[in-house]
Amino acid sequence: MTPDQLSAQATAILADLIAIDTTSRESNLDLIAYVERHLAGFGVAGRRVFNADGSKANLYATVGPMEAGGVVLSGHSDVVPVDGQPWTSDPWRLTRRGDRLFGRGTCDMKGFLALSLALAPHVASAGAKRPLHLAISYDEEVGCLGAPSMIAEIARELPAPAAVVVGEPTEMVVVGGHKGIATWNVTVMGHEAHSSLPHLGVSANMVAIRLMQRLADLAERLAGEGGPHGPFCPHHATLTVGQMAGGTAVNILARECRFAFDLRTLPGQEPEEVLAPFFAACAEADAALRLRFPGAGVRVERRSRTPAFAPEADGMAERLARAWAGDNGPARAVPYAAEAGQFQGAGFSTIICGPGSIAQAHQPDEYIEVAQMERGAAFMLRLADDLYR
Repeated sequence: MTPDQLSAQATAILADLIAIDTTSRESNLDLIAYVERHLAGFGVAGRRVFNADGSKANLYATVGPMEAGGVVLSGHSDVVPVDGQPWTSDPWRLTRRGDRLFGRGTCDMKGFLALSLALAPHVASAGAKRPLHLAISYDEEVGCLGAPSMIAEIARELPAPAAVVVGEPTEMVVVGGHKGIATWNVTVMGHEAHSSLPHLGVSANMVAIRLMQRLADLAERLAGEGGPHGPFCPHHATLTVGQMAGGTAVNILARECRFAFDLRTLPGQEPEEVLAPFFAACAEADAALRLRFPGAGVRVERRSRTPAFAPEADGMAERLARAWAGDNGPARAVPYAAEAGQFQGAGFSTIICGPGSIAQAHQPDEYIEVAQMERGAAFMLRLADDLYR
């Protein structure tokens, strides 16, 4: 099989995957069922790992002998919403214009899934000596929520693989590290009163503004701590408030204000330690509010935490992936978070390498270049050649 042939097969699969709306708020079970049918066509059964209410599932499967030393190809099934974005073609239909393939998830990251699924029957029929493991997760886009239960089961049930390749879009260059991300919701409850009599109540908005200023000050301090060197860009931890909402009218002291923020940390930084001064300020504000009004206060809830992915010294996954990708460039790291840190935390040698550019991810008219699919196909075939040896 040539890279062009594998790329063509993967593109046909990609059209099917794009047509399945797997926005994170929706179930991904239709896509999981599609993958199961595909695998069953050459005698492979997958294993589902469900979420708590059964509405979503991870899926993992082994193609080839149940031996140690195989390779895991890991990708997520969910995509971000298209709501409000000015698409010029149907986001749920693969559309080719020139040398680009448009559709939600083409780049992030159904292109990689399609290449993995196209490779699988080739490995199954060629007498591989070591296995190819496929791992498809849910809810990566909302905090890498699905993968940990699947990773734990893979570690428990499968022979130890030599490498895990997480196929986030890197333009098929090998990435050996990513930042961690932790996200929190903060809810401030005040006490409503007429805005001309602020002494009779407390504005949740005004309290929230002071707390958000603490975060802004912390973000500035973190930026000042970054050095000029290192694989990450920016070189320091980052903190941003992404959402805020509060109040009902301009002349009413706000009863409730909510905001959400994310902290992206370097390997070795603990989010709770970085945020300790902010948590202390929240606790102080909470105590003061509760003394004044029943039901007032500050609640902080962690939404998600994805660990950082630390570059591995002479890691097996990086050595293998660089050979498959033909990549001899410098060590690289990315500021976004993915499931690589979760695999690494479970003891797997891990790398990130996938087709497409992260600059296209989450955009209206998201696309992947045909050339990237072809580079991905060449990578997959070199990987398969190693499994036959």
